[in-house]
Amino acid sequence: MSKRKKEKARPSGNEIAKFIDQSLLKPQATEADIIKLCKGAIKYNFYSVCVNPYYVPLCNALLKGHETKVTTVIGFPLGMTVKDAKIYEAKQAVLYGADDLDIVINIGAAKSGNWQYIQEELSEIISATKSALHKVIIETCYLSEKEKIVATKVALACGARFIKTSTGFGTKGAAIKDVRLIKKIVGDKAEVKAAGGIKTLSHALSFIKAGATRIGTSAGVEIMREAHSGI
Repeated sequence: MSKRKKEKARPSGNEIAKFIDQSLLKPQATEADIIKLCKGAIKYNFYSVCVNPYYVPLCNALLKGHETKVTTVIGFPLGMTVKDAKIYEAKQAVLYGADDLDIVINIGAAKSGNWQYIQEELSEIISATKSALHKVIIETCYLSEKEKIVATKVALACGARFIKTSTGFGTKGAAIKDVRLIKKIVGDKAEVKAAGGIKTLSHALSFIKAGATRIGTSAGVEIMREAHSGI
């Protein structure tokens, strides 16, 4: 393929923006930081901002009238709160204006092979928040390949719209091989969100090429500046 065709196949800056969930999940994030996050998201028309549940009402107010959606995290970052607490957290998040829920599986249950518990938990959360789009975080850095396969299949069976690789708080973030593995399993039945450690345009594009249709990153503004500069 010629260089010209390769460049043509690459998403435009505006197209790349719609892949991005611009994230700010640090516990020390202030209201001023969230306001800055939303202003950047509006400027570049990101798909969503991804924040902790406490900041959902603020983001919902700031983004009112704009296309950018509000994503929040459930059971973050370990996934090991009790099921009823995660269900309540999810329901409250939707009530406060969250459009997308990124749900962390119970990692300890996964490592123990208790997939029935994970299936029950995910099914109940998704059933209780039907208006939301659900992304299930399987935290690939802690799972064997076999566990990644099972986790993906369980999430898919529960009705997840996306399988997400990572919280960004684990020992490693997204890996190309994991995106390819998940995409192979889900096919056209669900989508893949790559997250954790994605900081540059070339890195984001490599995950998109591998099959990711959503990118979770705290560096969305920097990626867009790079995209628009023609680098």
